Amino acid sequence: MAGTNLPNLPGLLPHDNEGAAEALLGAMRANANPANVEGMNRYGISTAGTLGVSMPLLRDLARLTKRSFPKDATVRHETAQLLWSSGVHEARILAALVDVPALVDEAQMERWVADLDSWDVCDQLCGNLLDKTDLACQKAEEWAARGSEFVKRAGFVLMTQLAVHDKSAGDECFVAFLPLVVREASDERIYVKKAVNWALRQIGKRNARLNALSIKTAEEILACYPRSKAARWIARDALRELQSDAVRARVGTR
Repeated sequence: MAGTNLPNLPGLLPHDNEGAAEALLGAMRANANPANVEGMNRYGISTAGTLGVSMPLLRDLARLTKRSFPKDATVRHETAQLLWSSGVHEARILAALVDVPALVDEAQMERWVADLDSWDVCDQLCGNLLDKTDLACQKAEEWAARGSEFVKRAGFVLMTQLAVHDKSAGDECFVAFLPLVVREASDERIYVKKAVNWALRQIGKRNARLNALSIKTAEEILACYPRSKAARWIARDALRELQSDAVRARVGTR
């Protein structure tokens, strides 16, 4: 793990979930950086339980965990539970990196999303773990209707990550998301409106059909919410990208 400072960490983690979680938390605490916490705060990242550990180090720790348990998915899964329950900001990101999607059930998804208090943990959780579960589409729809800012964001980030990562999904999954984009487009909360916009843009970049439907969705948003600053920004920003020459060439509409 070149480039990181991991004092007293063995080449492999202890082969039990409690020992592994303790070693990983110890490595993160040994590399805490208060200066990084201040910088993260300027980007709207929660400072609650935050150590200021870098993403490269977290990725190194994730690789160490997977190398330590190449065939024991249960230990990885249980280690992820302990990391998440620690309440340490970076440990929750690491939990999303090392958990096993096939072992994540609905109860866990609901518990973890209810704990979200920062956009970065939300996005890492959705993009590294939850979008790979069988319930991803269902939860995207359900969470998009919730009131909590970060739960609602999680719904739209799941839509985004599915649009980017699930190459085998049919169009209908994403067509079903577009009315939800319209419904929530007037939410003025910054982390919601950015996620709604993100979902609309990524859906519209999958193929020519979804591009046309996403452009139509953006135009519908403008018509439905003429006085909403959030809606105008979501729609106009999406139209700017989805109607660009680069995107049209990518989806084959030129």
